[in-house]
Amino acid sequence: MRALLISTYDLGRQPYGLASPAAWLRKAGVEVECADTSRSPLDDQQIAAASLVGFYLPMHTATRLVRPIVERVRRINPSARLCAYGLYAPLNAAWLRELGIADIVGPEAEADLVAWATSSNPKSTIPNPKGDGLPRLAFIQPDRTGLPSLESYASLRMPDGSRRTMGSTDATRGCKHLCRHCPVVPVYGGQFRVVPIDVVMADIRAQVAGGAEHISFGDPDFLNGPTHARRLVERLHAECPQLTYDVTIKIEHLLNHAAMVQVLRDTGCLFVTSAVESIDDAVLQRLRKGHTRADFIRAVALCRRTGLTLTPTFIPFTPWTTLDAYVELLAALEDLDLIHEVAPIQLAIRLLVTADSPLLELPDVRGRVSTYDAASLTWPWTHEDARVDALQRTVMAIVRDGAARSRADVFADISAVARVASGVPPRVAGASRTRAVPYVSEPWYCCAEPMEIV
Repeated sequence: MRALLISTYDLGRQPYGLASPAAWLRKAGVEVECADTSRSPLDDQQIAAASLVGFYLPMHTATRLVRPIVERVRRINPSARLCAYGLYAPLNAAWLRELGIADIVGPEAEADLVAWATSSNPKSTIPNPKGDGLPRLAFIQPDRTGLPSLESYASLRMPDGSRRTMGSTDATRGCKHLCRHCPVVPVYGGQFRVVPIDVVMADIRAQVAGGAEHISFGDPDFLNGPTHARRLVERLHAECPQLTYDVTIKIEHLLNHAAMVQVLRDTGCLFVTSAVESIDDAVLQRLRKGHTRADFIRAVALCRRTGLTLTPTFIPFTPWTTLDAYVELLAALEDLDLIHEVAPIQLAIRLLVTADSPLLELPDVRGRVSTYDAASLTWPWTHEDARVDALQRTVMAIVRDGAARSRADVFADISAVARVASGVPPRVAGASRTRAVPYVSEPWYCCAEPMEIV
């Protein structure tokens, strides 16, 4: 039995979603090959040699990119059994089955993948668990054998211009919160799973041996289990004091566990990513984010006092965005001196309404969406003010054309076009901080249009 596990994109990181199931399958005696098409082309011989092919779908972009690969696999190896797994697999189960993938597994996939690979009945269909049906796994150390080297993936850019080789891992999975726009919610339903510290540390040690100088934790929220998080980072720093890391934490958790900010800073955390999404309290309430504009400002001050970089992310274009509100967001980033912390793509993102999204609970969203579009895997929506949609397209073009330019320069261009669109005068430039901040070379984002990837 030979299994081929395929990842199309995982935020520029070496895919945990290949390494973890590979360990389980190999332990069960299954021969496994892993392929990351974001880093190297898939070979026809790899496809032909596989009796089982699993497609890892952790995010929207990865799912959009999988269709031509599935079609290619079916053409080259029509007898192979196909499976899709990961967060976006159950969200797009009907579409995946139309592509010819019979077996669909959620993000807690490892045990089910072993059952799938070792089943004597090739016609069996794995259950598609969500919420209370999600399994509780006895996690083991991921096996990254055969994956491209860490140097092939995104790196950490340091303020002095140097780069650090970046590894990644998960300390928890899922999330106990119910933000309406988040794809984790329809699958996990407010649950999260803790990965034992020994397992996390074993994975980190293996990556350090492979050259990792920085670890990016992929948890939806690192402080879903604050005691677990504290024990982990204190042990990480004790065993690997030279190692730096970054995490993702909600604004709400930063404020509720303010003492942890200093702990993070003291144990090597360089920056915290936080999905702020908006500075409009009405929008934040609709998204069910759990924080306000004032909370965001308090979190900025807290992290700055501690010396920890806060990297906010946004969804600036929603059905409720106005031209004036967009200009206000840009002005707030200037006033808070956050231009350098915000990746330009964060100023262009448009709200995605995906299959099973809780956003569809809102009457004003249902009133703006059209028919579900299988090509984009979204419910497309249009703004009641066409100028807002036009501005989003313009900002996206500025971001794409400005990939080699500084964040400050791209921000200035975005601000200029936004102010023209809104009919307000240009803002007098204030004194901008020149100190650079650490950032990942491939910035996080989720976009309705898939990227060009090998």
